[in-house]
Amino acid sequence: MDLSNTTLGIELGSTRIKAVLTDHRHRPLASGAYSWESVCEQGIWTYSWEAIHTGVRACFQALKEDFFRRYHEPLRTAGAMGVSAMMHGYLAFDKSWQPLAPFRTWRNTCTGPAAEALSALLGCNIPQRWSIAHLYQAMLNGEAHVERIAHLTTLAGYVHHLLTGENVLGVGDASGMFPISDNTLCYDAQKLKLFEQRRQQMGYDWQLAALLPAVLPAGEQAGTLCARGAAFLDPSGEFQPGIPLCPPEGDAGTGMTATNSVRVHTGNVSAGTSAFAMLVTDHPLAPHREIDMVTTPDGKPVAMVHCNTCTADINAWVRLFCEFSALMGTKVSPEDAFDRLFRLALEGQPDGGGLLSFNCLAGEGITGLDAGRPLFVRTPDAAFSLADFMRAHMMSALATLKLGLDLLIRQEGLRIDRLTAHGGFFKTPAAGQRLLAAAVNAPVSVLETAGEGGPYGMALLSAYMLRRQQGETLPDYLEKRVFSDAQVVTIQPDSADVTGFLEYLARYTAMLPVQAQCVQSFPAQR
Repeated sequence: MDLSNTTLGIELGSTRIKAVLTDHRHRPLASGAYSWESVCEQGIWTYSWEAIHTGVRACFQALKEDFFRRYHEPLRTAGAMGVSAMMHGYLAFDKSWQPLAPFRTWRNTCTGPAAEALSALLGCNIPQRWSIAHLYQAMLNGEAHVERIAHLTTLAGYVHHLLTGENVLGVGDASGMFPISDNTLCYDAQKLKLFEQRRQQMGYDWQLAALLPAVLPAGEQAGTLCARGAAFLDPSGEFQPGIPLCPPEGDAGTGMTATNSVRVHTGNVSAGTSAFAMLVTDHPLAPHREIDMVTTPDGKPVAMVHCNTCTADINAWVRLFCEFSALMGTKVSPEDAFDRLFRLALEGQPDGGGLLSFNCLAGEGITGLDAGRPLFVRTPDAAFSLADFMRAHMMSALATLKLGLDLLIRQEGLRIDRLTAHGGFFKTPAAGQRLLAAAVNAPVSVLETAGEGGPYGMALLSAYMLRRQQGETLPDYLEKRVFSDAQVVTIQPDSADVTGFLEYLARYTAMLPVQAQCVQSFPAQR
């Protein structure tokens, strides 16, 4: 098989590392995956460096095995490739790229003072999960390692460096580290100047611009797979160096790409372990604490509603149901359990039948919570059926997302010509899609590649770098050369579902003080 025109995307998600190899027509040829979970150590959500290395290699090995099983030859190369990962967080290194602190993921909500101070200093919303908030909080805390920082990057940027030796980021991922200028598509010079003044006042000698990765838009080449990187990725030595890599991106950018949602006035919702909605605008918005301003992979401004938790609590309940099934002597796979339970949820009462779930495992900026405690509540006279139980949990997974979207659509008046959904929440046909349509009271589309998600989007960004013609924009490439004949399923909102979701949301928001009290009264076990 001629592999010179294939493209490979790898994405490190919250619960799975996935890889997808696509052909010249952007069709998946093979895939691989590796499951992992973050751990909370001394109050910090993290993945160990060993877990990162092991996970990437195991995922790639699974891809190689799938390719060999399908085509009876080893996977030795690709035409282009790229790496993406969950955005934000804190990965700090010394001059030799040795870690100075544990990886602090986007899930952490321990940077409140820094985020508040930086938002005031820079004149824009700086969320707690952004890399600059983590750095500034470490400075405020007086952490000893801060004086020795030489490199600051994201998870995608770190893996990209392992593969290429280059310290670079795609503009979309970089926009979750520090604010980006719409004019230069690089870090905002005026805001950098303001931060440098504060840094000097605090006595640190390094300069932030020197710590941050270089920024590149989609379509540019960001290095090649070096011999050391190829050996890291595939210790067997079969996979060869020399492959060009596109700029590493965040999972938000790959989600937009995978759903053809990079053109102005389009939007997408990615729902899995966490959830976020991305609405591409024609101008930056006024600062809102609940809204991030980031960019598409080609640098267009994007209003982002980010929720730390989406399906994590549902995942825990499904594991419990599978455990009970095994106890009764009937083995049920998690995939089958999810599918059946999500379908059953559509038979529940539109408002969840008097049941209420708080799905928060961590804090949520939109609802002002610094931490979370999963909580299930019901009225004594509720029917308490399994259908209502699942529907309540699925609406809970979308509740915080809806609060943020309402702010954008109702207060800012953002126009959405097309809203596309993807991620694990939408794998069961119609179920998650129908409830999201009820939440936003607008049509929601799902592409046939909805389940592929981020790694497929990364493979498409690699293809854009490999095949784009002079002057061809990313939106045009996706619309005309990738998705022109894609199968799309669109669901219109049902009036009863819309009313039921609003009734559920009213209970949810009224009970937020109870969730906050749970955090205070029920401390986490260390």
